[in-house]
Amino acid sequence: MEARLSLFTNPLAGKILRHINSAGKAVSDSTLPAATQELVKIRASQINGCGFCLDMHTKDATKAGETALRLNLVAAWREATVFTDAERAALELTEQGTRIADAPGGVTDEAWANAAEHYDEEQLTALVGLIAVINTYNRLNVVTRQPAGDYEPGMFG
Repeated sequence: MEARLSLFTNPLAGKILRHINSAGKAVSDSTLPAATQELVKIRASQINGCGFCLDMHTKDATKAGETALRLNLVAAWREATVFTDAERAALELTEQGTRIADAPGGVTDEAWANAAEHYDEEQLTALVGLIAVINTYNRLNVVTRQPAGDYEPGMFG
């Protein structure tokens, strides 16, 4: 597959990505657990069909020590016993925040309250920001058909 547009060589795309990357850096520097961050990125990318992001975040998670078992079960997190209650709450919020058009009101009060039981205000802010950022990346990559498979952990700094 060939990309419709090069996000890596187009000057305007570079400006846009720098801003999105800055938002992503704020999230990654937050107190939201790094493992949770990767699970959220993977689940949103699965829902959105973003192969580029799945390639990147599964490899980054593996390099950070995530197990193959947990990575293989992210799409079936409700049935899997390998995720903590906090991770489950984050994954539920991720699904609802990614599929906001599929339900009246977008995210249920129950999903929000469940996440708030496990994460403090800074972490909730980071979680919401992360859901927004990964969905933005997913949309950029899906619309432009960025190919997957060539990512090497750390290649983007």
